[in-house]
Amino acid sequence: MRHASPGVRNSSDDQPATVDDGIHPAMQLSGLFKQFGDHVAVDHIDLTVPSGSFFGLVGPNGAGKTTSLSMAVGLLRPDGGSVRIFGHDVWSDPVAAKSLIGVLPDGMALPDRLTGREVLTYLGLLRGMSRETVAARVQELLEVLELDSAESTMVVDYSTGMRKKITLATALLHGPRLLILDEPFEAVDPVSAATIRTILQRFVAGGGSVVFSSHVMAVVERLCDHVAVIAKGRVEAAGSVDAVRGGRSLDEAFVHIVGAHTGGGEGLSWLAS
Repeated sequence: MRHASPGVRNSSDDQPATVDDGIHPAMQLSGLFKQFGDHVAVDHIDLTVPSGSFFGLVGPNGAGKTTSLSMAVGLLRPDGGSVRIFGHDVWSDPVAAKSLIGVLPDGMALPDRLTGREVLTYLGLLRGMSRETVAARVQELLEVLELDSAESTMVVDYSTGMRKKITLATALLHGPRLLILDEPFEAVDPVSAATIRTILQRFVAGGGSVVFSSHVMAVVERLCDHVAVIAKGRVEAAGSVDAVRGGRSLDEAFVHIVGAHTGGGEGLSWLAS
């Protein structure tokens, strides 16, 4: 049986019936708003992710990145605004929208008393994919992500890097057109990070789109062609990486855009020798 490598679509019956038409952006947030009590977490965000882009979402802690992404994938209902995935509204047309996305949320819980193969097989069958397609894709994902050597290891015994890779495999399994990843490189060892970067680059090269949040500007600068800076629930800057950084490093541009005070130059006199 022929099957495509991760990030490359084929014409299998297990593919979503509705695919992107090349006209709509991969993701469009319009007036997105979320409030928890008196705290406005996301303040009427407007953001467009072009189809085929590698899009970075950066911001200080508490800026609203995770809340925005949770609403974008349908895990958290917004108080206002809308989210469209290749033209399909996430809340009024959830089946069409969600069939096109793969998600790696922050702190994703897995059935960790199963092996990696069992987790992927279970989730593939839960999606209604055929057993033959699931078996072929699971085998390929385990090999590409270098998890096949841990065939008999339960997920509960995985390292942090292995858990990131198996959750990425769950996001890729059904052949999505858009990956939405919350901190995919956080606490990941350099070898696992390199594997994940390669998979994501192949996915985009094959026509997919990626949106991921990160605190590591060097990673965003290296991988992304577009970036948005979010602070206090608002988009402070968005566009191509070159346009947003304006001739500086992305680190320098980020500090300038969010108006952060880096500190560290005053006080703590007792640390001086």
